[in-house]
Amino acid sequence: MLRYALRRLAISVLVLFGAATVVFFAMRAVSGDPATAVLGPDADQSAVEALRREYGLDASLPVQYVQFLRRAVTLDFGESFRLHDAATNLVLTHLSATAALALTAFAIALVLGFALGTLAATRPNGVVDRVVSVLSMLTQSLPTFWVGIMLILVFSRFLHLLPSSGAASPAAMVMPAVTLALPLLSVVLRLVRSGLLDVLHEDYVVTARAKGLSETRVVGWHAMRNMLIPVVTVAGLEFGSLLGGAVIVETVFAWPGVGRLMTDAIAARDYSVVQACVITVAVIFIVINLLVDLLYVRLDPRVRESV
Repeated sequence: MLRYALRRLAISVLVLFGAATVVFFAMRAVSGDPATAVLGPDADQSAVEALRREYGLDASLPVQYVQFLRRAVTLDFGESFRLHDAATNLVLTHLSATAALALTAFAIALVLGFALGTLAATRPNGVVDRVVSVLSMLTQSLPTFWVGIMLILVFSRFLHLLPSSGAASPAAMVMPAVTLALPLLSVVLRLVRSGLLDVLHEDYVVTARAKGLSETRVVGWHAMRNMLIPVVTVAGLEFGSLLGGAVIVETVFAWPGVGRLMTDAIAARDYSVVQACVITVAVIFIVINLLVDLLYVRLDPRVRESV
């Protein structure tokens, strides 16, 4: 188990190095000069050159890359051109809003996914099953930005029930969290339904029913715990995807999280902030994947014996 964990950790370090390298060169491949973007197109050339020297942009690309890696190891991504604050501080300041949004969306997806998936599996080919199947397809196929805009039009513009943007009150989180939860809800719903349908006719479930146990206990205890492994694995991996989906949702709802910070920084060619945002999200995603892998080994004895 320890050897498996160390192997997975080594792979994670390589993935993080790759992500850091890609974001560094991708940002510099984008047309436009950060110094010009900060000072404006009419700025004096000497001022532009001075700003470039101040932030080390006058050095060659290999030198900048080596400096970037050396500083990134100590979590120092430099200072924001635009906001004049350390990029790490800016990301940490906005991370709590993104984490709250992602965790709320994750909870919504899990609760509704398990409830609807269980209803569909215990009533196969019935009205409930068909409605849930249609709902699953819709939540999976509808674009996130379109869903967000429609929710704003209905619940904010027409019904005046919820705020359309910002994070001034708990009510402001409802629409962004629901929008972010829908794709994951579809995945959890289908996994729970298919997993329960596979195990409800197994011998141990039939035996539990023959003992006179209630259907709630049979489904909720005997059947449910034996189909949790794939659901736990996929749900854990999909939680990392919520952070990526949060970029779109935070932009639509003007949510003050890391996603919106990153989109603003990309538009302003703010290298330090973009690099800090991407690497922070990559670290979170890698840690979640590592924990899910270790949990999967722990839950499934067959996998535990093979590692």
